Amino acid sequence: MLLVAQTGNPMKQDIIIIVAMTRRGVIGNGNALPWHLPEDLRHFKRETRGNTVVMGENTYRSIGKPLPERNNIVISPDRRSGGGITVCRDLPTALGTAQSFGKKIFIIGGAYTYEKALPYADYLYISHIKKDYEGNVYFPEFDPDRWEVISSEEYDDFCFKKYKRR
Repeated sequence: MLLVAQTGNPMKQDIIIIVAMTRRGVIGNGNALPWHLPEDLRHFKRETRGNTVVMGENTYRSIGKPLPERNNIVISPDRRSGGGITVCRDLPTALGTAQSFGKKIFIIGGAYTYEKALPYADYLYISHIKKDYEGNVYFPEFDPDRWEVISSEEYDDFCFKKYKRR
């Protein structure tokens, strides 16, 4: 399988990282979201429904079940496929499996999976949370000069921006 980092990818479906984070990059507190923003959750659902979601083991555990109306891929060294999830041992295998579904591919967390997926991402969909929240899990650093804002939507508690790799 051929995956090309940094320069885009030769695969058919776009790879999209979708995340909500504070100005300081907080994305979690322990194994949970530090906020409860129903509008952001509805937005996440609208964006990912009918597509493929790829997540790490901890993210899957925090959700507790497969997300409905989506192909769910979990990256885990120990878990087995079944019960609504497809398990892959590493990110390249997960991305190849995700391509086989023929749908948009959303990377939904956690921090380690985001870090490993960032070089493959074509788009970043970021809900920029307006309020600061305490947390101990952060989105990895990335070069904003490599990304162009292609759309922006304002909500009461967050601003949702789509970025495309330059």
